Amino acid sequence: MRVICVGNHALPLRCQPFYAILWMNAVVRRPCIPDDSLILLFIKDPSAGGVKSRLAAVLGEEVATELYRNFVLDTLALVEASGIPFQVCHYPPDAGISLKQWLGDRFIFRPQVGTDLGDRMEFAFRQAFAEGRTKVVLIGSDIPDLPTSVVSGAFEALDRKDAVIGPARDGGYYLVGFRNDTFLPGIFRGIPWSTGAVFADTLAVFERGGRTVHRLSLWRDVDAIDDLKDLMVRSRKTHFSSSRTMVYLAGIDPDLIFSEVRDAKI
Repeated sequence: MRVICVGNHALPLRCQPFYAILWMNAVVRRPCIPDDSLILLFIKDPSAGGVKSRLAAVLGEEVATELYRNFVLDTLALVEASGIPFQVCHYPPDAGISLKQWLGDRFIFRPQVGTDLGDRMEFAFRQAFAEGRTKVVLIGSDIPDLPTSVVSGAFEALDRKDAVIGPARDGGYYLVGFRNDTFLPGIFRGIPWSTGAVFADTLAVFERGGRTVHRLSLWRDVDAIDDLKDLMVRSRKTHFSSSRTMVYLAGIDPDLIFSEVRDAKI
């Protein structure tokens, strides 16, 4: 297999420009972030089924599942390129073996523990801080085109603010982070998850808790078919156009995504 060299890394040619650019950022422009920082990457096990249910209702279970697999792979490339230590937090909790079979054993896998999303996020933060991490940022796996600079910028913001949050266009958030001395578990309690009130309600908890918060750029996560359309359009002339997600989407019948007849039935 032919490779190209990026710094001290050998990169397969099949990785395409998207991955070459990510690794170039990692080797040449990697931020100076200490090892006591940590990214918590929340993912679901695709083999368990039920991922991206709103997309599956339109595209079919098989296509939605494969699409989510590519989301995960692209997001893993993002966090690896950031140069910041990370852990893969998986749901369901017993998915560790199947995920290692898919992704290999070079990552640190941790089960998501808790009865709902808020419980699971709170537990992950508490565990990371108990292990000695001083800055922790959590992201999901439905924002595959998020730039590495946004993630590194989140850690830099924690030098100036108590917390950092990335608002999503649907009223939720795609990223949240704390220092160990500013952690506020209340933001994960009593929140109406999967509604358009998540971001506003979370900000209200921050305010009541007296925390200063840095807001990142608005981003659109990919949950529904209109989100997927937006991803395809906004990525056409960016480095993400050669990502696994976009390559996979290029092989799907466009009528399945953009059909006016299909849209009328939603």
